[in-house]
Amino acid sequence: MGIQELERAVTQLPPKELARFRKWFDEFDAQVWDKQLEADAKSGKFNKIAEQALKDYNSGKAKDL
Repeated sequence: MGIQELERAVTQLPPKELARFRKWFDEFDAQVWDKQLEADAKSGKFNKIAEQALKDYNSGKAKDL
Protein backbone atom coordinates (compact mmCIF):
# COMPACT_ATOMS: atom_id res chain seq x y z
CA MET A 1 0.00 0.00 0.00
CA GLY A 2 1.37 3.40 -0.94
CA ILE A 3 1.06 6.79 0.72
CA GLN A 4 -1.80 7.91 -1.50
CA GLU A 5 -3.77 4.77 -0.68
CA LEU A 6 -3.14 5.29 3.03
CA GLU A 7 -4.23 8.93 2.78
CA ARG A 8 -7.45 7.92 1.04
CA ALA A 9 -8.14 5.20 3.60
CA VAL A 10 -7.56 7.58 6.51
CA THR A 11 -9.85 10.24 5.04
CA GLN A 12 -12.63 7.66 4.81
CA LEU A 13 -12.45 6.53 8.43
CA PRO A 14 -15.48 7.30 10.60
CA PRO A 15 -14.73 9.64 13.53
CA LYS A 16 -14.34 6.89 16.15
CA GLU A 17 -12.01 4.88 13.94
CA LEU A 18 -10.01 8.02 13.12
CA ALA A 19 -9.60 8.67 16.83
CA ARG A 20 -8.36 5.08 17.34
CA PHE A 21 -5.98 5.46 14.42
CA ARG A 22 -4.62 8.76 15.78
CA LYS A 23 -4.01 7.21 19.18
CA TRP A 24 -2.26 4.22 17.64
CA PHE A 25 -0.15 6.41 15.34
CA ASP A 26 0.87 8.76 18.17
CA GLU A 27 2.09 5.78 20.20
CA PHE A 28 3.83 4.25 17.18
CA ASP A 29 5.51 7.55 16.28
CA ALA A 30 6.69 8.04 19.87
CA GLN A 31 8.28 4.58 19.86
CA VAL A 32 10.08 5.30 16.57
CA TRP A 33 11.29 8.63 18.00
CA ASP A 34 12.53 6.96 21.19
CA LYS A 35 14.45 4.31 19.24
CA GLN A 36 16.09 6.97 17.05
CA LEU A 37 17.02 9.06 20.09
CA GLU A 38 18.55 6.01 21.79
CA ALA A 39 20.52 5.13 18.66
CA ASP A 40 21.78 8.70 18.33
CA ALA A 41 22.82 8.79 21.99
CA LYS A 42 24.63 5.43 21.75
CA SER A 43 26.46 6.56 18.63
CA GLY A 44 27.79 9.64 20.42
CA LYS A 45 25.84 12.10 18.30
CA PHE A 46 25.09 14.28 21.35
CA ASN A 47 28.52 14.12 23.00
CA LYS A 48 29.76 17.42 21.58
CA ILE A 49 26.58 19.22 22.59
CA ALA A 50 26.68 17.73 26.10
CA GLU A 51 30.35 18.64 26.53
CA GLN A 52 29.65 22.24 25.50
CA ALA A 53 26.67 22.43 27.86
CA LEU A 54 28.78 21.18 30.77
CA LYS A 55 31.57 23.60 29.86
CA ASP A 56 29.11 26.51 29.77
CA TYR A 57 27.55 25.42 33.06
CA ASN A 58 30.89 25.03 34.81
CA SER A 59 32.07 28.42 33.57
CA GLY A 60 28.95 30.14 34.96
CA LYS A 61 27.26 30.79 31.63
CA ALA A 62 24.16 28.88 32.69
CA LYS A 63 21.37 30.24 34.83
CA ASP A 64 18.85 28.49 37.05
CA LEU A 65 15.37 28.13 35.66
